[in-house]
Amino acid sequence: MRSLYRALQVIAKRTLLKLLLIFILVSILAILHLRITITNLGEASYNFVVLGREAWPPDFSVISKRASWAHPPCESSIDWVCSPAVVGMVQTIEIAFLATVLGMAISLPLAVVSATNLSPIWLAQATRQLLAALRVVPSLIWALIFVILVGIGPLAGVLAMTVYTIGYLGKLQYEALEGVSREPLEVARAMGLPTWQVARYFAIPAASNSLISQMLFMFEYNVRHGSVIGLVGAGGIGFYIINYIKFFEYGKAAVFMLVVLATVLIIEWVSVRIRDKYIVKSQRGMQIKA
Repeated sequence: MRSLYRALQVIAKRTLLKLLLIFILVSILAILHLRITITNLGEASYNFVVLGREAWPPDFSVISKRASWAHPPCESSIDWVCSPAVVGMVQTIEIAFLATVLGMAISLPLAVVSATNLSPIWLAQATRQLLAALRVVPSLIWALIFVILVGIGPLAGVLAMTVYTIGYLGKLQYEALEGVSREPLEVARAMGLPTWQVARYFAIPAASNSLISQMLFMFEYNVRHGSVIGLVGAGGIGFYIINYIKFFEYGKAAVFMLVVLATVLIIEWVSVRIRDKYIVKSQRGMQIKA
């Protein structure tokens, strides 16, 4: 037994070594094909230093002064509430929230249809292909499409991120539903319950902790990525960032990035607290009862 165990260890080490060498070789070939040189890296480092000098000191007027333009208009009498950074960040959070809620409402029924333990194989596979098609197109491309269709503004951002959320969240959800124990589902079917009742009263409650955790993760992702879709005119703080960069106002753009970073960190902290307080505790309670 020991000799067999040692032989397996040697084989595993050799396999890992071969994979490592393959990865190194492919990486070298990719670098050569892309013509990435040390000179390119040196130029990038120099440009980074120049950009840092131009962005310093940060211009905090984008937080303290009222925005000269905003869509939709800010009607508050408090200047900092109507500042470009606050207006843009609030709009990004609103877009992310709406996209997450709408995406969750649409993706969950599609996930039920995509789960092989709840639906026929042919129907599950067809729905999975639909979710994959929505997911394979980046949200930035969806934003460009909806900007063309509905024009510049938050609506394009909400629609773009909702479509991507459906594809991304739907995959996570049907995987969570397929991880549910089959015994309760078989008992429910033996009782003559239709598929939608089996999903509603058995599968979804059993996977609820995972589904809630996935929704929180998706909201965090949408807030982060909501800053990017604004670069193509789909609303949010990215719309302001790209305009300041166009006019070489890097000090103001740097403050916007700091606002995004602080907001994402706060949302992540709150999300972790919610998971620890509700999801993790409920899982421990279920384990104790079991």
